[in-house]
Amino acid sequence: MSAGLLDSLNPEQREAAEYDGDAPLLVIAGAGSGKTSTLAHRVAALVARGVDPRRILLLTFTRRAAAEMSRRAQRILARGRREGAGALDRATGLGWSGTFHAIANRLLRMHADAIRLDPSFTVLDRSDSADLLDVLRNQVGLSRAPRRFPRKATCLAIYSRAVNTQEPLDRVLADAFPWCAEWQAELRRLFAAYVDGKQSHHVLDYDDLLLYWFHLVQEPALARRVAAAFDHVLVDEYQDTNALQDAILRAMMPDGRGLTVVGDDAQAIYSFRAATVDNILRFPERFPRPARVVTLERNYRSTQPVLDAANAVIALAPRRFAKQLHSLSPSRELPRLVTTDDELSQVDYVVERVLEAREAGLELKRQAVLFRAAHHSDALEVELGRRNIPFVKYGGLKFLEAAHVKDMVCVLRWAENPRDAVAGFRALQLLPGIGPSGAQRAIDHVNAAGSLAALADYAPPGAAAADWPALVDLMGRLRDTAHAWHGQVGAVRSWYQPHLERLYDSAEVRAGDLEQLEQIAGRYASRERFLVDLTLDPPEASGDESGPPHLDEDWLVLSTIHSAKGQEWDAVFVLNAADGCIPSDMATGHPDQIEEERRLLYVAMTRARRSLHVIHPQRFYIRHQPRLGDRHVYTPLTRFIPASIRDRFELVGHGRAAAADPAPIGAQGPGAPVDVASKLRDMWR
Repeated sequence: MSAGLLDSLNPEQREAAEYDGDAPLLVIAGAGSGKTSTLAHRVAALVARGVDPRRILLLTFTRRAAAEMSRRAQRILARGRREGAGALDRATGLGWSGTFHAIANRLLRMHADAIRLDPSFTVLDRSDSADLLDVLRNQVGLSRAPRRFPRKATCLAIYSRAVNTQEPLDRVLADAFPWCAEWQAELRRLFAAYVDGKQSHHVLDYDDLLLYWFHLVQEPALARRVAAAFDHVLVDEYQDTNALQDAILRAMMPDGRGLTVVGDDAQAIYSFRAATVDNILRFPERFPRPARVVTLERNYRSTQPVLDAANAVIALAPRRFAKQLHSLSPSRELPRLVTTDDELSQVDYVVERVLEAREAGLELKRQAVLFRAAHHSDALEVELGRRNIPFVKYGGLKFLEAAHVKDMVCVLRWAENPRDAVAGFRALQLLPGIGPSGAQRAIDHVNAAGSLAALADYAPPGAAAADWPALVDLMGRLRDTAHAWHGQVGAVRSWYQPHLERLYDSAEVRAGDLEQLEQIAGRYASRERFLVDLTLDPPEASGDESGPPHLDEDWLVLSTIHSAKGQEWDAVFVLNAADGCIPSDMATGHPDQIEEERRLLYVAMTRARRSLHVIHPQRFYIRHQPRLGDRHVYTPLTRFIPASIRDRFELVGHGRAAAADPAPIGAQGPGAPVDVASKLRDMWR
C-alpha cells in the first residue's frame, strides 16, 4: 500500500480501512466520527491491494452519497498515484456504486432472461403506483364498499410495508395499520390485481426492484452468477436497511467474505420506511464466522459537553452497541435544558437566542431549529414572519411530484414503453376533451394493435380532434430510432407548452422546471437511463413551491429531525422535549417504538457543533376545541432526560418558569390560621 495513503485516519478508522480478514466487517460509526472518509479510504485501500475497482460494489441510500464516496476514493487514489504506488496505476472509477434501487435496476436488466423479465421495463414512481392502485380499487368495486375502504396512499403503504418487511399481511395490519385489519381479504384481492396490472403493463414499482432482486438471488446458482461480478460489497447506513435488503445481501454473500457494512444503531430512525435496527444489531452473528466489529468513537463535529449529554441519553437504551463518543473540542458551555411556560414562550426563547447569536456573529444558516413533527414549528413560523426573519423549512413537494413535471415524464415513459398504461393514461388526458374513459378507450386501442402507431387511425373525441395530430406526430418521432435521444425532451416541451398554459396557473414559473428537466436530460446517453435515474433519485425542488424569490443572503434552518439526519449546525434548538412530542404519543404502543424515539432525540442532539438548546414547554393549548375556551394540558419533560442525567445540562427557565418562587403566604403578615381540612370534611357529614 502507498506510504501515507491512510495517514489522515485515526487508529480505529485505519483498522477498518485496512481490514483483510475472511469474516465480514461491521463498522459502528458514531455520529460525526468520519464514516464517509473511512469508507472511502477502505475503497482506496482495497484498490491499493490490487482489487479491481470494477469489482467493488458500493451501496448507499442516496445517489449523492454514492457520488461523494466515489469522488473521495478517487482523490485518495490520485494522491497515491502521485506518490508512486504501482498498484494504483491501473485504478479507474468504481464500476458499481449507487442506491439499492438503482443497482437493482441495473442488475435486473442484465439478468432479465433468468427471471423472465423483459429488460425494457419502465419504473413507476410512488404517485404512479398509488394512481394504479386507485384505478384497481374502482375496478374491483372497493371504492363503493358500504364502509370506508382505505385510500390509495394507505393501500400503497400497506403493500410496501408487507414487501419490505417480508411479513404476512395480517401481521402488518395488526402492527402498523390496525384500523384497516377488517379489510384483509379485500386488500389481498386488491394487491393481487395490482401485481397482475403491473405485469400486464410491463412496469415495476420501487418495491419490485428489490423484490425481483431478492428472488433472483434466492436461487443459489443465480446468486453465484450475480455475486461473481463482485469481490467486495460495501454498504453505507446499514442501520437503515429493511429485511428485504438484508436478505439480498446475505443471499449474495452467504459466508460474509468481502462484505463491509457501516452504520450506527443509535441513529436508526426510519422504521416508518420498514427499516429495522435488528439488521445491524444482529449482524455480527449472522455469518459462519462472527463479524469483525470496529467502533469509531472519536467525534469530529461536536464539543465534549454536547457529546456528554448525548452519550448519557443513548446509554439508557437497553439494546445497543456500547460506545462513548469523545471530542477533541473542549468547552465550558453545557447544553441547555430550557423550561418554558408554553409553546409561545418557547417561540420567544428561540427567537431571542437566534437573534442574539446572530448579533454575536453567528449567521442564521449556521443555526437550526429541529422538531419531531412538521406542525411543531407552526407558531415559530408565524413569529419569524412577523419579525421578518428569513427561514427555510426542509421537506415538501419533490420535483417529480409536481404535476407539470409528471406530465412530461409520462409522455416520455409512454414512448419508452407503450404498455405503460399509467403513463399513457396521464398523457392522453392532457388533451382537451379526453377524460378517464376516453383515455382508457385510446389505450385499449393501442394495446390491441400492439403499437403506438395505432394512434394515427384512432378517432378521438371532437374536442380533442384539433390537438390529436400533434400528439400522433410527437409519439411517432419519439418511437423512431432514427431520431436521436438528445432533443426529445425539447420536442416534448414544445408540444406541451400550450397545454401547460391551459391547464395550470403560474405557467411561466413551471416552465422553468421544464427547462431544468431538459438540462438534466442532456447529461444522459439514453432515454431509458434518464427515466430510471429521474424516477429513482429525483431532484428536490419544484415550481409548485415557487413564490417570491429569496432576496436575503442568510436564513434560519427549520427541519424535522428525520430530515436533519446527516446535517450539522453550530447552534441547534430542539423543540417540544416533552412526553407526547418526544416520544410522540403516536409511537408509544411498543417498546421498539419508544426506543426509536430515544434515538430520534439522540440524532437531534448530535447535530449541534457547539451550542445545544433542548426546550420543554410545560403547557400545551388544545386548539382543536375552540368552543371550550382556553383549555390546556401540562406535559412532563421527555422521559429520555431523567433526573439522573440532568447534571449534563445547564438548567434554564424562560418566562414565568424563570421567576423566583414567591415567599410562603404564611410569612407575609399576621393572621389566624384557617383549618381548611376540617371544613372540607364537614361538607360530607
